[in-house]
Amino acid sequence: MAKFEVYQSGKKNEFRFRLKADNGQTILSSEGYSSRAACLNGIESVKKNAKDPKRIVKSQTPGKMFRFAVIAANKETIGVSQNYKSESGRNNGIDSVARNAANASIVDLKK
Repeated sequence: MAKFEVYQSGKKNEFRFRLKADNGQTILSSEGYSSRAACLNGIESVKKNAKDPKRIVKSQTPGKMFRFAVIAANKETIGVSQNYKSESGRNNGIDSVARNAANASIVDLKK
């Protein structure tokens, strides 16, 4: 089953999350949050917004890789995907987030 992993990282010891698919592959990662509560709010926002096509922003990197972001109603980025080699790969990633986010469990990873 898909899961959100909550962890701390970086020099600022920020809280972050990543959404992992059933196969263990990371399909969405967050920016850093100053608190665990704010990170959990970010997860709830992904769960709420991931199925809404208006909340998905598709992009292409200068190196011709494809990616996407899930955004909130206020246009803030909640999570970003990995880079994909093809548009179809990116679209599969979008579908995976939409399918998995709402029912994904939340797991706290301790240092």
